[in-house]
Amino acid sequence: MKVIPAIDLMNGQVVRLYKGDPNQKTVYSDNPIEVAKKWESDGADMLHLVDLDATLGRGSNLLLIKKIIQEISIPIQVAGGLRDESMVIDVSKISNRIVLGTLAFTDKSTLKKLLSYLGPEKIVISVDHIDGDILIHGWQKQTGIKLIAAMQEFLAMGFSEFLLTNVSRDGTLQGPDLKFLEQACQLDKANVIASGGISNIQDIKNVKQKNAFGVILGKALYENKISIKEAKV
Repeated sequence: MKVIPAIDLMNGQVVRLYKGDPNQKTVYSDNPIEVAKKWESDGADMLHLVDLDATLGRGSNLLLIKKIIQEISIPIQVAGGLRDESMVIDVSKISNRIVLGTLAFTDKSTLKKLLSYLGPEKIVISVDHIDGDILIHGWQKQTGIKLIAAMQEFLAMGFSEFLLTNVSRDGTLQGPDLKFLEQACQLDKANVIASGGISNIQDIKNVKQKNAFGVILGKALYENKISIKEAKV
């Protein structure tokens, strides 16, 4: 199982939000490149870079993301605000994987074009939900779409990589949502990265038992409740 630290960027700083609320943020560093190098040296399998300003439609950290990528040798996936074709292609040229959420649910024709152009291994579909109901636009908008049905549709289109976040657990340290993770991981050919709520080693073990492809470490890592080395055991 891949251990993937998250570096969430807002105003050039490394932050964590509580349940995705930009008004409830904690700043952990003013030096994202230093943080990225630390997680790499600690043994991370991949980094998950999130442009929260782009996600919320109020700015961009793309230049900073490009600088981080230049300094790091492990794989990097980029998420946040990738909602038009040209930007997705631009970011795909500098990163190993790109994470699509809102675009994947609102513009299927562009999504299919990107799939044929980039291939399924390069695109991660972000399925963010609360109790199985999909959210988009930085977790601010309900869609009325059900998680498993959505994943089945994307699998039928040819996608295989998914980032699964229960928004109500994100940044809470209350433990991962194992129920929906299990359902998602049971889908044929789905590689699922679990995100949200991880707080200790037992949480990591529980996620691994559900056959997750990877796990995102956020607040627990930044608050020294778990280390990358421990998570990789």
